[in-house]
Amino acid sequence: MRRLAATVAAATIAVATAVVPATAARADQVRDLEYWLNDYGFSQAWSTTRGAGVKVAVIDTGVDGSVPDLAGAVVGGTDVSEVGATNGQKPLGDGDNANHGTWVASLLAGRGTGAGNGVLGAAPEASILSVSVALGKAMGPVGSDAQIAQAVRWAVDNGASVINMSLTRNTLDWPVSWDQAFQYAFAHDVVIVAAAGNRGSGTSEVGAPATIPGVLTVAGVDRAGKASFDASAQGITIGVSAPSEQLVGANPGGGYVQWAGTSGATPLVAGAVALVRAAHPELKAADVIERLIRTAKPAGGTVPSPIYGYGLLDAAAAVTTDVPHVTANPMGDLGDWIRIHRRAESPSATSPPSPGQNVQAAPVPKKLSPERALPWRDILWPQWSVLTAFWLPFALIAGFLALVALGGVGAWLHFRRTRSRG
Repeated sequence: MRRLAATVAAATIAVATAVVPATAARADQVRDLEYWLNDYGFSQAWSTTRGAGVKVAVIDTGVDGSVPDLAGAVVGGTDVSEVGATNGQKPLGDGDNANHGTWVASLLAGRGTGAGNGVLGAAPEASILSVSVALGKAMGPVGSDAQIAQAVRWAVDNGASVINMSLTRNTLDWPVSWDQAFQYAFAHDVVIVAAAGNRGSGTSEVGAPATIPGVLTVAGVDRAGKASFDASAQGITIGVSAPSEQLVGANPGGGYVQWAGTSGATPLVAGAVALVRAAHPELKAADVIERLIRTAKPAGGTVPSPIYGYGLLDAAAAVTTDVPHVTANPMGDLGDWIRIHRRAESPSATSPPSPGQNVQAAPVPKKLSPERALPWRDILWPQWSVLTAFWLPFALIAGFLALVALGGVGAWLHFRRTRSRG
């Protein structure tokens, strides 16, 4: 699975799939490969609900709803790139990049192909809304940031109560247009689940949308439940962890692959969210997220941690455990963040874009140098900090070197006098 990336202004949006070759899997062994169904409580949760009645929007490279494993799962869709199909079901991109959206959807809501065969998703009776975006060489006239903002709004307006985003912008920040789109989703009680990103694809730390307050961010673990070094980035915004290695997915046009990445961990968590929403339709988004993080199995010692978040996903516990009500989203408040961090920006930067205006990506924050250069004026006219940081150490070192030099000269003169007398 090669990395899919698109540069827009100064930002990059990429699907969060690890750089691992896709390998074909036979239909009759696919179900046996889905170890997470039992290990992470999905099979147990299905005795309560299988996600019926919940719509999950998959904002990705397009979902091929014609594959046998997704028969009847895709109930609507759109394209926001202007190069895809109007129903969002045309895979966009080259090779495995185009297959990405279908892999994600099959892990989330796959129906299988019969008794014990095919990919069975985390919420096998949930419905999929496919919102296709075009990245990399597939991208047309609409920039990646603008596509995402439009996709989120469309998903909300068309009944999604869960949004799956197995992609990353590869920057900590995000454009103002995302402020408005994500706030729109949160105001309509939608749970947004996003991938942390993958070290193997060059994402060393979590990037937007996984850094946006209120988003449920997903990290990846291997089959043993240990942090996946190559397939998962790290960061303080991580909510829960789920399997990201040895995954299986349905290919557009038929067939199966094994793959890896937080792109696959994310739909497993989104599927668990769908199960909770189906079992407890009275719960608000904040309570749904609270259930997932409070019932997660602690991992890595400190909870929460930048590696595992609150721990390993437990779908059965999330559905059945009695968790106290909360009044605020445990993953943060985007509105508060906007009030604090956008305050210093110019009015033109924070005002909504006018109709037809192209939304530009926010500039990529530059890395700080390890040390700042010291202006020469400060050396000639030092402040206390410069005096203690430069002049005092300089004087001590210079004095020591002077003493050493004087001692050396004295020893040399003494040696000469001794020889001349001899």
